[in-house]
Amino acid sequence: MTEFFASGHAIDLILGLMVLETLALALYHWKTGRGIAPSDLLVNLLPGAFLLLALRSALVQAGWGWIPLCLTAALLAHLADLRRRWRSQL
Repeated sequence: MTEFFASGHAIDLILGLMVLETLALALYHWKTGRGIAPSDLLVNLLPGAFLLLALRSALVQAGWGWIPLCLTAALLAHLADLRRRWRSQL
């Protein structure tokens, strides 16, 4: 079990489940017109996905630049999500 986490495969599994969740919710929205719009969903999930990639980079001891790159991408995606939500409130 330790190898499963240390190898980053646990993160791969979580990211895969996030992709399946996104596809299922997008398909539901497309078929019914209800639920979260795919663009809103994607902007909402991206920060978490980038944080998971930063964690995976640390677990597999990737090159030093990958962690700050993923964390910066998570911050930018989070700010984009905040901006989108803030604008919808106006």
